[in-house]
Amino acid sequence: MARIAGINIPNEKRIEASLPYIYGVGLTLSKRALAATGVDPDKRTKDLTEAELNRLRDYIEKNIKVEGELRQQVLLNIKRLKEIGSYRGIRHMRGLPVRGQRTKTNSRTRRGNVRKTAGSGRKNASEKT
Repeated sequence: MARIAGINIPNEKRIEASLPYIYGVGLTLSKRALAATGVDPDKRTKDLTEAELNRLRDYIEKNIKVEGELRQQVLLNIKRLKEIGSYRGIRHMRGLPVRGQRTKTNSRTRRGNVRKTAGSGRKNASEKT
């Protein structure tokens, strides 16, 4: 397996589809990196020469913020929003959707599977005694 930016990218896929396995590299950045380094996007990862891999590695490390550095930047941005008390920062603190989604329904993934509604509140005749 080829290692780029500390990530093992899959051998059997085309290099264009393998690069997005790196956090911070999507399909567009993958195409841009391959064009800049002159690597054929249709080649499989296992078919790349060592020189092509080194060119890709150097390009990605120098020009694209990936993995740990990018994750750290995202966390610092969220921390800054919380510290200044912005609306988005408060939503992050409370664990609610940040980007304007509705919360009456459909926010289960952000809040966890919280079921706040209970039936009609009326007990059966057998449960009363």
